Amino acid sequence: MTAPSEHHWFKSSYSGGSGTECVECAYVPHRTLIRDSKRGGGPVLSVRPEAWQHFVDAARQGSAEGDRGGEA
Repeated sequence: MTAPSEHHWFKSSYSGGSGTECVECAYVPHRTLIRDSKRGGGPVLSVRPEAWQHFVDAARQGSAEGDRGGEA
């Protein structure tokens, strides 16, 4: 899937703004789109919103707890 330009793409609030951001997302009905911010016209990963929310929640929990050495 390539990145349709009509979607509202956004970067994480944790992005530095120096052009080194890695991920952009766009919410569309029944899907979350994810792409490399440096390759806006490149491939797009499309996942169910529930899967994306689970990933974001896990990332936040890991960030709050620090690096646990790969433990799940």
